[in-house]
Amino acid sequence: MELNDAIKQLKAHGYKTTAKRKDMLTFFAVADGYRTAKDLIGYLEPMYEGISFDTVYRNLHLFNEVGVLETTELNGEKHFRFSCSHHHHHHFICKDCGKTKEIAVCPMDDVRHSLGGYEIEGHKFEIYGLCPVCQ
Repeated sequence: MELNDAIKQLKAHGYKTTAKRKDMLTFFAVADGYRTAKDLIGYLEPMYEGISFDTVYRNLHLFNEVGVLETTELNGEKHFRFSCSHHHHHHFICKDCGKTKEIAVCPMDDVRHSLGGYEIEGHKFEIYGLCPVCQ
């Protein structure tokens, strides 16, 4: 997702695009992979002295709810990144730096056969480890 697409998505759901929200989205537009709320606060602090965790978390969850950000959990903490809704795929996620690499294979192709009679409504498949730089 691009920054302008994210802004359009917010507006389409009836939300205002404030300067603070644009700055938050800009952070994810340039981030390579998943990032935490702490990472975002570190980025925003110089611009918005004393920005609260509540403000950041509330907006992160809003962005996720409208489909701008996707989430995963690494080491017991929620991580966020721009949504990749242009096609179906899965990710390898580096546990150190949060960078992602797209995986072209989907395990659901095999799983559907073993779940005959079940209605599958969705799935998420992620592989965790260390990228070449972090090894």
